[in-house]
Amino acid sequence: MKEVLLQGVIENKIYIMRGQRVMLSAHLAELYGVEARGLVQALKRNFERFPKDFVFQLTDKEYQNLKSQTVISSWGGARRANPYAFTEQGVAMLSSVLRSKRAIRVNIAIMRAFVKLRRVLNTHKELASKLRELETKVSKHDEDILTIFEAIRQLMAPPPAAPKRRIGFRQEDGLENPKSK
Repeated sequence: MKEVLLQGVIENKIYIMRGQRVMLSAHLAELYGVEARGLVQALKRNFERFPKDFVFQLTDKEYQNLKSQTVISSWGGARRANPYAFTEQGVAMLSSVLRSKRAIRVNIAIMRAFVKLRRVLNTHKELASKLRELETKVSKHDEDILTIFEAIRQLMAPPPAAPKRRIGFRQEDGLENPKSK
């Protein structure tokens, strides 16, 4: 049960950035039970093990975009530097740097999450390919079947992002700021 829970937590911390599936240094540090700065120090001490296709530092724009997409307060206060993003290979390389028993267990769970995600994405690609193949075989006069294909395609699409509610009072609520009087 504990491993299943860990698997779900890990899957929610995998992002797609620069066309790659990655995990952020802050999230990895949390999972490994170390401070984020300790993980970054280990990275810097062993930088030759982490080429650019294993790890990269987020740009200011990428970091701001990520913060605006995720509604979490665990980003901490002021940061001196943007977090690092580790690809699947970078996370695997971390296992040679972080050697605690917890790091080993977490690393195994992370590798399984990446594999599971890859399988799910491949299944979607295969299904989409088969739909396109069937669609070309259907005559253009058969509108009902084309409608079914469109409905299936819509079901496969990711749900649209829900609009984010602003927190706090708004002027249009009819409330006045007592300090403005």
